[in-house]
Amino acid sequence: MKQALAVGALWVVLLFGGAWLLAPRLAAEAEEPGPSAQSGGETLADSRSVLQVYDGEKTVEMTMAEYLPGVVRGEMPATFALEALKAQAVAERTFIYYHMQGGRKAAHPDADVCMDYRCCNAWVSREQAKSNWGDNFEEYDRKILQSVEETDGQVMLYAGKPILAAFHSSSAGITAKSGDAWVSDLPYLVSVKSPETAESVPNYYSVNTFTAEQFREKILAEEPEAVLEGSAKGWVTDLQKNSSGRVESATVGGVPIRGTRLRSILGLRSACFTVECGEEDITFRVTGFGHGVGMSQYGADALAREGKSWQEILRWYYRGVSIETWK
Repeated sequence: MKQALAVGALWVVLLFGGAWLLAPRLAAEAEEPGPSAQSGGETLADSRSVLQVYDGEKTVEMTMAEYLPGVVRGEMPATFALEALKAQAVAERTFIYYHMQGGRKAAHPDADVCMDYRCCNAWVSREQAKSNWGDNFEEYDRKILQSVEETDGQVMLYAGKPILAAFHSSSAGITAKSGDAWVSDLPYLVSVKSPETAESVPNYYSVNTFTAEQFREKILAEEPEAVLEGSAKGWVTDLQKNSSGRVESATVGGVPIRGTRLRSILGLRSACFTVECGEEDITFRVTGFGHGVGMSQYGADALAREGKSWQEILRWYYRGVSIETWK
């Protein structure tokens, strides 16, 4: 997101399979003239892959070539370098097939995927993109379609299966392994260095200050056993950080809380934070945006601008994977 420089878009934080990303919250529409409709794409692998897509009201049939451009528009700014957009297209395609392999979701049992960012993917139609991008529409639309067509059918596999191609907006110089954010470690989602900096990422550093009452209300709603009385100075203690610099755990009002959960409770941009407790307020200084696992979108853009290909970008963030045509 899941998630920046999208023109005319409202960027929101979203939950991505237990992970947070940055993505534009925009209206989804079912009609989508994707690559197959614009370039004789019946020969494309994506044009031969048919999906059942829930558009919020009904289930419609779309090819991957029709669905995927809308997802790339929704999940990554079109201002990013083309190779970064290609990496995003492959990550998204892989993510879609990964979840399809696991069966349909309860939210849409008759559909493979949907257009709701809170469930599957952010999705933006060409019509909405044209309104958002204005005079830049032709350039940006061409880049999005090119990113999908030139990676046609390509997915990332590990042990012959599509991977959980997690991604996030920006890291604090290093990504997190999957176990840092979720429950288990996956062999291809390890911690790696990421090249984005404060100069290239809007709001790379953020500050959240809560009054004692605000903090107490948020914590007790989720952790009623916490003791938050008197001065706020001793309310948050014992910050333990993991190898990627994110908060692994903290003690809040005497109750141990995982860093990712504390981030969720307080609505922080990432679990990479420091805490300052005063008498009457508590301040969190945060770096980066997202769960930190897998591909950093701003990192991908930085790597692309250094001259790396989309394949090199993906192998940078997803270790030990093969990139193959999914049939």
